Amino acid sequence: MATLTDFAKIRYSSYGESFDPSVERTDMERGVPKQRLLNSQVLMKIQATLLFKTPTDLNGFEAWYFDEIKRIGWFTIQHPRTGAAISVRFENGSIGTLTSESLGFYLAQRQVVLEYLR
Repeated sequence: MATLTDFAKIRYSSYGESFDPSVERTDMERGVPKQRLLNSQVLMKIQATLLFKTPTDLNGFEAWYFDEIKRIGWFTIQHPRTGAAISVRFENGSIGTLTSESLGFYLAQRQVVLEYLR
């Protein structure tokens, strides 16, 4: 399985986690609504910024994205919070909008959402 390339670094200042609890809720005529689990696993989402220090890093990442994982493939990263190795993919195959913080695309970044099953 592919791993996140060394060309991209995850910025922790923009890191966030969320998930859909996969719960069905039924309102009752009287009393507390009933709830039941829909799935045994939940789809976790990690919001992050990928940082590229040089144009070469950016080009290497894009080659990895298009040629190795083919936009929708799974790859392994070290979970930023737990340190565990997890298999993730880009939500909807999207790597977000490229923005540059300097001329010549030194210190460029992309906002991404990674998803995995827990």
